[in-house]
Amino acid sequence: MAQCGLDDAASGAHVTPMGMLKNAMRNAGRARYTAAQGLRAAWYGGQYALARRRSAGFNRPGEPVFKPENKPDLKALRAAYWALFRHDRANVEAGLYPDPVGRDMRLRDLPGSVRRAQAFLKDVADVDRRRLDRNGVEVRTHEAADPKRFPTYYRQNFHYQTDGWLSEDSAEIYDHQVEALFTGAADAMRRAALAELVREVRGGDQRETRVLDLACGTGRFMAQTLRALPKLQLTGVDLSPPYTEAARSAVKRWPQADVVEGMAEDLPFEDESFDHLISIYLFHELPPRVRPKVIAEAARVLKPGGAFIIADSLQFGDEPGLDGFLEYFPEGFHEPYYKGYLKWAFDPHMNKVGFTGERQKLAFLTKVRVWRKEG
Repeated sequence: MAQCGLDDAASGAHVTPMGMLKNAMRNAGRARYTAAQGLRAAWYGGQYALARRRSAGFNRPGEPVFKPENKPDLKALRAAYWALFRHDRANVEAGLYPDPVGRDMRLRDLPGSVRRAQAFLKDVADVDRRRLDRNGVEVRTHEAADPKRFPTYYRQNFHYQTDGWLSEDSAEIYDHQVEALFTGAADAMRRAALAELVREVRGGDQRETRVLDLACGTGRFMAQTLRALPKLQLTGVDLSPPYTEAARSAVKRWPQADVVEGMAEDLPFEDESFDHLISIYLFHELPPRVRPKVIAEAARVLKPGGAFIIADSLQFGDEPGLDGFLEYFPEGFHEPYYKGYLKWAFDPHMNKVGFTGERQKLAFLTKVRVWRKEG
């Protein structure tokens, strides 16, 4: 992880003792960050490698070997990976959010981390069986998969994971699975979205600012947000009962935070209820007919002038050297709407309901876009 270190400021100017102290503290912080991220990469990357060795791979026996239309560029992948951590550290030094060093690799958390790692690796055999059978809808027979409560598209084993979104076991290991898949980079990619939210909120009164985390999952991003903005009026909404329960637990130390169950395409909130909205990895898992409904609902509950921050997978053309890797993803994981998402245009649907795109940031395999609702 040595590549994650940031270049020191140009030398040559007169440096005061206070300046020398600040430089030493900054360099020490960078060293700690580099060491911690290196440890995370080894921990999660090692589990991903082990999971790959235990699985049969992307192709079923007797099928042609999958070959992407675009050649994957390993050099571009590595460059994007290291750039993610450089930008993450720069955001810390800019004061956009607290230093994440040691947050989930603390000694006291080791038993829980080991337990989740064991559960993740134990589940590999079931995931691999679904991959070989191309069966991503086992969850529809799950006792919790009530068709009157959950739409058909939702009642699937996304990523071939056991129980889909509908069990406590799934909620327990989901974030661990994602970190393993991205070799310890998932939290840093989420923080790229957090940086944009902080830019929107900074300078105002957090206590008077209402933000909605759309499809908040287990609340991992909500907790990241509240560590950076501890007085923010933050609400999370998600359709999964076990995941919303996990989210409530994740944010219980912040009494003003709230988590409710609800559908992104039919939000249980009044018009113009929120100052800003944020969505992390939702749209690529929605059918194309549902995405415009979610966008329309976002426009309805957002106040004029508010920002809608969307962090999701890269799409074709965002980083050409990575297009080939994006093609592999739906071959190895049950992502029924991902191939179409790679070519799906947000702009017409966003513009139709009054959103204007303002800025975009690429963060490894994630794209963060900030949209503004017209005032």
